[in-house]
Amino acid sequence: MTQDELKTLVGQAALHYVVPGSIVGVGTGSTVDKFIDALAASGIAIKGAVSSSLRSTERLQALGITVLDAGEVQSLPVYIDGADEIDHAGHMIKGGGAALTREKIVADLADRFICIADESKLVSLLGKFPLPVEVIPMAAAQIARRFEAIGARAVLRAGCITDNGCQILDVHGLQIAEPIAFETDVNQWPGVVTVGLFARKPASVCLLGTAEGVKTISF
Repeated sequence: MTQDELKTLVGQAALHYVVPGSIVGVGTGSTVDKFIDALAASGIAIKGAVSSSLRSTERLQALGITVLDAGEVQSLPVYIDGADEIDHAGHMIKGGGAALTREKIVADLADRFICIADESKLVSLLGKFPLPVEVIPMAAAQIARRFEAIGARAVLRAGCITDNGCQILDVHGLQIAEPIAFETDVNQWPGVVTVGLFARKPASVCLLGTAEGVKTISF
């Protein structure tokens, strides 16, 4: 199967976790686009969705799905999103689509995080994919120096302004052996809005697209 076909497969498989009559948390990215399309075509009756990005909001609304503001919702049964990397404990690197902060906000509302990904995203050690960090623009150079001091290289993502009006540093050269501790540490650096590590609240389930079909991994 092609990578696109695997994304379609896991997008459809995620429908199993949608609770009829509920509000669904929806992430961002090409794999999530497949889920949104499958949800719209499924006929499953839901109250609406809370979206993590303007991109997903526009796609949901174009397909007739009501989008609610996160501030209107106290909790969600599930949040469905992709990952740039996921390890065998459910810790993830996210933010390739620059929506990491809003993704964390919506994910925090959810009882369960359902990660949908193709098998290339499953890794033993996080860090080969550059770690996205959303930063206040005036702090970008300072934060880049802090990463340099620990042996990494932070590159400003050219032409990228997030939905929050901030910038993204993509951090290369990391091997993240202790994701929870690293997430906690970097989140405290002045000027960091969010680090794209989802470790303190990892995935509950990963639906992994493989050549043999969808593999379900529970954490």
